[in-house]
Amino acid sequence: MLLRSFRLLLIILLAAIPALAGDDAPSWLRQAADLKVPEYDGKVTSVVLVDESTMTVGEDGHVVESSIYAIKVLTREGRADALALTGYSTDFEKVRDFHAWLIRPSGQIKSYGKDQVVDESDLNDVYDESRLKKINARDDVEPGAVFGYQVTTERRPFFSQSMWYFQSENPVVSSKLKVVLPTGWRATSITFNHEKIEPTEAGTTYTWELRDLPPLKFEPASPSLINMVPRLAVNYFPTEGFRVPASRGFDSWVEVSRWYTTLSDPQVTSDERISAKARDLTVNAKSELDKIIAVARYVQNIQYISIQIGLGRWRPHAASDVLAKSYGDCKDKANLMRAMLRALNIQSYPVLIHSGDPSFVQEIWPSPRQFNHCIIAIKISDETQLPAVLTHPKLGRLLIFDATDDITPVGDLPDYEQDSLALIAAGDGGSLLKMPATSPETNRLDREAEVQLSADGSITASLREKSIGQAAANERRGFHGLSITQYKKMIEHWVTRGATGAQVTKIEPAESENGTRFSLAVDFSAANYGQVMQNRLLVFKPAIVSRRESLSLTEVKRVHPIVLQSQAFTETVRVKLPAGFEVDELPDTVKLDAPFGTYKATYTAQGNELIFTRGLAQRAATIPASEYEVVRKFYERIRAAEQAPVVLVKKQSGK
Repeated sequence: MLLRSFRLLLIILLAAIPALAGDDAPSWLRQAADLKVPEYDGKVTSVVLVDESTMTVGEDGHVVESSIYAIKVLTREGRADALALTGYSTDFEKVRDFHAWLIRPSGQIKSYGKDQVVDESDLNDVYDESRLKKINARDDVEPGAVFGYQVTTERRPFFSQSMWYFQSENPVVSSKLKVVLPTGWRATSITFNHEKIEPTEAGTTYTWELRDLPPLKFEPASPSLINMVPRLAVNYFPTEGFRVPASRGFDSWVEVSRWYTTLSDPQVTSDERISAKARDLTVNAKSELDKIIAVARYVQNIQYISIQIGLGRWRPHAASDVLAKSYGDCKDKANLMRAMLRALNIQSYPVLIHSGDPSFVQEIWPSPRQFNHCIIAIKISDETQLPAVLTHPKLGRLLIFDATDDITPVGDLPDYEQDSLALIAAGDGGSLLKMPATSPETNRLDREAEVQLSADGSITASLREKSIGQAAANERRGFHGLSITQYKKMIEHWVTRGATGAQVTKIEPAESENGTRFSLAVDFSAANYGQVMQNRLLVFKPAIVSRRESLSLTEVKRVHPIVLQSQAFTETVRVKLPAGFEVDELPDTVKLDAPFGTYKATYTAQGNELIFTRGLAQRAATIPASEYEVVRKFYERIRAAEQAPVVLVKKQSGK
């Protein structure tokens, strides 16, 4: 009986061994956990110990990629970084293996397998083949722990091109990309946001590596993260004159134009329904521009749904299908608009662009992978004069329009797309061009304020704002993006930042029917806005509320360039002075002039009224960090001018 019990216990223990062994960590992760990392300041939440990927390319273009990644968590906030992620598309990618491990400061190891993997859609759109697998270890992590994962995927890519980001915002000990090619193949690379990174070569294996990258410091008005971290673009191809049917590369932007034209043009299908709809929309149009606006409004109102299946991530759906279903993504909307304009004998072209960062696309790397959005270029005659127009060397005058952005009307372009490089896809005539950049005067917010100041320092005020261009678009975006209750709270918060304790009695936003203008009326009162001193002086600031988009540059030194948007602002404040007071001290007029903008503030006393004016015209620009001091002093002087007080004095009896 005792022997039988012993055998049973032995069987149980032996059965448990695989489970215990499964909690062991791979050698690469143990080695990473033993690394000594530098001391960082308290803002650094975690450090990347190793970030490495090996791409093995088959002769048919098929790619198997194995990646390892490990971080050391430094603070409680860094627990959020203990997240394993791998994206894939079900139509051309497969995740072969996905595992993660946690090494606690005590040395205890926890492993994560398929039971802990969450598989979900990458986007919120119904028809999307992009998915994410993730393992979240946040709840298991403590400062000092090391979390790592490894993943193996296989795919048949559309292009013989790849991108590698060496860093996000956290510091990195080692980041490495290795590309293993078939015999007779070679690779070339382009480095962005860093000096040229040369690969080490061993036969047809190429390795690029960076080590000891410091944490990324975020600064006001910095470029986007994607445009600050070192990144690599890799082209790989056979050298013996044959093409791989499954994937391809590009030697010029004209080749990219030909490729996308071949994909998109056959989908600009016109039928009687499209022609009838175009005629119906433009029945009252009296000009070329009227026709374009009528079609644009209709397409903007079509529901946005991304449909990313197969080549659908690049090829638009047939225009007739988009019209019938009344939904589509950016390229579908642009394509439907092209078909409807064609029915009206107006020629147009798709435009590939990177939305969200005008400086992201680089001319040196011809690749569709630099784009994430599709808009439209419409061929127009000289009779149509609008800000968002450019002249193409072969195609003539083109009106650039984003049919997906329902906030920005025809004639304007979202500020996050202005001045960016974009590809106009027109076959052999296509090219990469700078998109239009509108002037500050076309993106202006004008404000007028009538203020009654009382002897006890209280005020009642009435503000009236009118905005145009991207200033109006940004106001409308805020208005439409919030509920009316949330919007009013935002306005109240803005008012009370300048006039503490203000009671807002009126908030009336209004937008023009064509979407080119936005207005706002606000009434409020505030007790103790002005300060009464010695029972004879009354001190107050005539700049009661802040400008919508102010820039605070307080650091003495700067690491990254300063990115400025095009905008203009004017304000006139008329303050009726309390009876028995007169102006004793007025700030000096301030006038600033810099390559990137101008500013002026004036103070004038007229009878029982004080008139304060200020105006800023800021041009879109990216200014190198070496010129930071000029920018900092410019905005420091603006801030000082807008904090300057006016001093009133009580009139002496008999005067």
